[in-house]
Amino acid sequence: MPAAASADRPRARRTAPPVLVRQVRSGIEESVHRGDIVEVDVNGRLLRGLGDPDHIVNLRSCVKPFGLVALIEAGGIEAFELEPPELAIMASSHSGEDLHVRTIQGMYRRANVSQALLACGSDKMPLDELTAARLARDGEKASPVRHMCSGQHSVFLLLCRLRGWEPMGYWLDEHPAQVLYRETVARAFGTTAAKLKLGIDGCGIPTYAFPLKEIAKAYALLADPSAVAKSDPRASVAPALTIVRDVMLANPEMVGGTRDRIDTSVMKALPGRLVSKGGMEALRGLAILAGPRGNGAKAPASGMAIKIEDGDGYDRGTWAATVEALRQAGVLAGQPLRMLGRYHRPVETDPHGRISAEAIPSFELAPLAELVR
Repeated sequence: MPAAASADRPRARRTAPPVLVRQVRSGIEESVHRGDIVEVDVNGRLLRGLGDPDHIVNLRSCVKPFGLVALIEAGGIEAFELEPPELAIMASSHSGEDLHVRTIQGMYRRANVSQALLACGSDKMPLDELTAARLARDGEKASPVRHMCSGQHSVFLLLCRLRGWEPMGYWLDEHPAQVLYRETVARAFGTTAAKLKLGIDGCGIPTYAFPLKEIAKAYALLADPSAVAKSDPRASVAPALTIVRDVMLANPEMVGGTRDRIDTSVMKALPGRLVSKGGMEALRGLAILAGPRGNGAKAPASGMAIKIEDGDGYDRGTWAATVEALRQAGVLAGQPLRMLGRYHRPVETDPHGRISAEAIPSFELAPLAELVR
């Protein structure tokens, strides 16, 4: 299907999703962030949720852990002697800090790939404010290697190097690197490439659309790739996806950054317990590994998908909803929850440092596993 084939189709009006977060200033509600949340197990059984689990959204950067499987299955780890931090950054939306640049450049030197081939652009990059300020002070323009998607684009360039494909135009739908990536993503989602709904991502490569519950199901697979039956079509990606999960768990700073990145902060607050991966327009996938929940009983792995309706340009809605959803699911409590306090109820301050407003989570997840028979 052409990338923009469905752009002009009329769409049925959707019921307004529930309010997830309220922005309050001096007791006055100034605005609200609406959205949908769903948690499922690896087989897609609904566990918890609020809103519409069938809401179709673009994966954006939430696709990255699954697409990396293509390079691993092709033999990229052995061919380029890839280290865990290098793998993790190819599943990331990194902040463009120096440690991220050095990691990518190290890969390129060993693979004999020129970073000039990167076609992700560099507009509004890097994400890290201190790094951006330093570059501006020094009169240095950010190069594409500092783009948050340069790690993902490296998957395509390394595939080209490995398979002998022409790297020019690697971002186009029909390029063999994109075809392989697309087929791999389809397998991870239990479908075929021909059935994927395509769009154009902000960094120029294809993106894919799925219902929220299918995204949550894919993240449940990421949490425990071995949980699917051998007869399940998704089982083929399990060995490589296990590697992806483990490198992300071990390198949270590569998944996001060292400052103000909720994916990194959540993973560091709960080491070895979950993978968090955000995408643009306020989508987040959470792979929750098996372990104790709030009642102390051990729960199997699950996946959660969260989407803020308005795209959440301030991040506050995404932050608050993510932490609160994990709290209600029994994943976050005690000291880890306190460590994430600034994400749980993000505050706005005035020029004098006074708190002027606060984003307050305001929802209750329904126990869908108890309601659905």
